[in-house]
Amino acid sequence: MDLDERTVLLLDGATGTELDRRGVDVGLPLWSARAMIEAPDVLEAVHRDYLEAGAQAVTTNTFRTHQRSLAKEGLGDRAESLTRDAVAIATSARDATNPEALVLGSVAPLEDCYSPGLAPDADTCRREHAQLIDQLVDAGVDLVLVQTMSSAHESLAAAAAAQERAPGNWAISFCLAPGEPGMLMDGTPLSRVVPELGSPRFVGINCIAATLLADQVRHLRSLVDDATPVAACGNVGYADDEKGWINTDAIEPTIYAELAQSWIEAGAGIVGGCCGTTPATIRAIRSRWDLQSNG
Repeated sequence: MDLDERTVLLLDGATGTELDRRGVDVGLPLWSARAMIEAPDVLEAVHRDYLEAGAQAVTTNTFRTHQRSLAKEGLGDRAESLTRDAVAIATSARDATNPEALVLGSVAPLEDCYSPGLAPDADTCRREHAQLIDQLVDAGVDLVLVQTMSSAHESLAAAAAAQERAPGNWAISFCLAPGEPGMLMDGTPLSRVVPELGSPRFVGINCIAATLLADQVRHLRSLVDDATPVAACGNVGYADDEKGWINTDAIEPTIYAELAQSWIEAGAGIVGGCCGTTPATIRAIRSRWDLQSNG
């Protein structure tokens, strides 16, 4: 399946929180990357379940396979092999379940998504992201997805690396601060970043509460040309400094699906799920579309 073949493309949902829900150790610093070592069969089942639920793309479990991330656990020398393993597992699930689906190669921030001040300098970001992107491209992903970017300089550095290493075959998704639409976690407006991106296949927003996404999508839609799709992948809740994680009504798949419809109405052409979403979430979106098309 080509990205341009459908009016709306349905992505998969969360990997890390779904692995956690299934009993896999996702403790820091490895987070979801430990699954390639300790539970590759569970990881492949997660990918398969999303595809069987209706996802038209599956995202590689490479959110924490940068050499920098793995080095914190003494596994820096396994960065390339674990990245290849993650792509192979996603590809195997895709080929067995829906050969027409896309495999998206995940490229995440080098440090913490919610702490943009920890991002290394721009040159370091570009060099280290390029290393992972090269590995993803060599392993055969269909599209490089730079995601959950929360700082302006790392966003642009990763975009530049993707533009160079995967020209015409990459996309980017931002992690925004709640509140005023279009503000990166580091305080930079998207209106200053988006014009400098280059030529991504699509631009999106992920890792923000699903209940806040419609206004964010509407704002991002105003910043890109009509030919550039906008993607939206929400969380089922949000992080609170005092209470920890707080779920919203979006934890219910049918409510999440209703919210996803509002993102489409706001201008999204690609939807999926982020933290806390499950195959049931993706199935609910798929079912809502099918009911509408049959209605």
